[in-house]
Amino acid sequence: MVAVEWSDSAPIYRQLKDRVVAMMLDGVLKPGDALPSVRQVAAEYQLNPITVSRAYQELADEQLVEKRRGLGMYVTDGANARLLQSERERFLREEWPLVMERIQRLGLSIQELLDPQQKWGPK
Repeated sequence: MVAVEWSDSAPIYRQLKDRVVAMMLDGVLKPGDALPSVRQVAAEYQLNPITVSRAYQELADEQLVEKRRGLGMYVTDGANARLLQSERERFLREEWPLVMERIQRLGLSIQELLDPQQKWGPK
């Protein structure tokens, strides 16, 4: 895990879950990798172990990790593919409409969006 600053915008368990999901999508956590123990994460980030357990339980409910009795939580095979699919669907459903609205409001062209060398100034 990396240094974390918690925000007030969402429950901490959700933020922790999102961090683990990002680590899976970025390839930091791969299928078969063990997640740090609940106690380890709770101690490292000064969280209540119940908060960490709740984040891990949501990951397990979504079949992204599996519990192995006496061993801990492990990333499941296919977790990355499931995450990519669900995150793409969520992006297109929730975030993209807001981005499109902003693009239209600003009157940006496709060329302006695709050309990183574009000079930003008055037209």
